[in-house]
Amino acid sequence: MYQDEIVTLAKSKTGAQRLENPDATVTLDNPLCGDRVTLDVNVADGKIMAVGHRVRGCMLCEASASLVARDAIGTDTDSIAPARDKLEALLKKGAEVSGDDPWSTVTTFGPVAEFKSRHECVLLPFEALGKAVEQAEDKD
Repeated sequence: MYQDEIVTLAKSKTGAQRLENPDATVTLDNPLCGDRVTLDVNVADGKIMAVGHRVRGCMLCEASASLVARDAIGTDTDSIAPARDKLEALLKKGAEVSGDDPWSTVTTFGPVAEFKSRHECVLLPFEALGKAVEQAEDKD
């Protein structure tokens, strides 16, 4: 389950700091695992400009938050829900994600598919990003 790429992502701690003046902040918990993600986002003109996070959780949650922080910058806000859905389909149904897809990096978590109890650990940062983006856009 802890492939080299997942370990590298978790250790990178990309975006592992809170933003000073976020447009929105969301905190989500995974009661089964004990993970907690607080995610800040700045959005402008339908694009994600900055992501910061604080994770108290397992390596999978840390790796997923790092991937979100690394890959979300500059993407359209309307790409977040489909990215989360693709990740969920990959984990739960073994669905393929096209290499042309801007979120094709979610395939990093393919090895987690066989560990159903860990799916929420990977999905939590994506869910937090989706809610934070919604919250930020509602302010506009």
